Amino acid sequence: MLAWALFSAVLWSLARVGSQRSSLFNIKGFVYGSVGHPVKIYVKLHQTSPVLNCMDIDRASKETVDPTYLWIGPNENILKGNSQINITNTGELILKDFVESLSGRYSCTLSYKTIKAETQEETTIKKKYDFLIFVNPFAAGWKSMCNHSADCEDVTNHNILKARDRIEEFFRSQAYILNHNFNRTIPAMHFVDHSFQVTRIDNCRPGFGKNEDLHSNCASCCVVCSPGTFSPDVDVTCQICVSVHIYGAKSCS
Repeated sequence: MLAWALFSAVLWSLARVGSQRSSLFNIKGFVYGSVGHPVKIYVKLHQTSPVLNCMDIDRASKETVDPTYLWIGPNENILKGNSQINITNTGELILKDFVESLSGRYSCTLSYKTIKAETQEETTIKKKYDFLIFVNPFAAGWKSMCNHSADCEDVTNHNILKARDRIEEFFRSQAYILNHNFNRTIPAMHFVDHSFQVTRIDNCRPGFGKNEDLHSNCASCCVVCSPGTFSPDVDVTCQICVSVHIYGAKSCS
């Protein structure tokens, strides 16, 4: 009598987005603005955002005289510091414990002076920078499992494949032991090649979806549904609903 050991597992395979991150990061992890072009940023759920700098890279390399910074949030209100919002004296914005409701457009106006050397005439210059911030649905705790890696998704994929290989090796070892070391009255167990496989499930959690048009630089990412859309279950897209006015809606109401 032969007993066949068949085992199939379905595991999550997380899309890599490391190569799709904003090109406006510098070596310190700051994100700079770009005049006339909103900068898109994707933040993990319940994690801290990158440091958003209220100036462009070119301005950061020059002396800025008497700068002032004014941050406006998605609700069109002036941002002030609290437990989730940190604004430094040098115009840097950091968002903590990022959730769906914090998604949206963040605008900063930089004002500074220029002085003509010949006449000492002062001129006030104003520049506006827009940041579109969206949340990615990785729960709290994922970051701590990545050993401080710069690419948590890449580490997760690697660990999933390692788990698959170890489970496969376990069944091969059990089959060998039963075939060689036990009384022949015990049914033999055989591992069937190619019977163990990892299958990618391409979906997003409720309130999130993929949108290649809106998120072309992160087309494979599950991103929070924008106002006017919702996702009620584990689907890959956000459905249209004009009555929805929040980010991350799970129903059309």
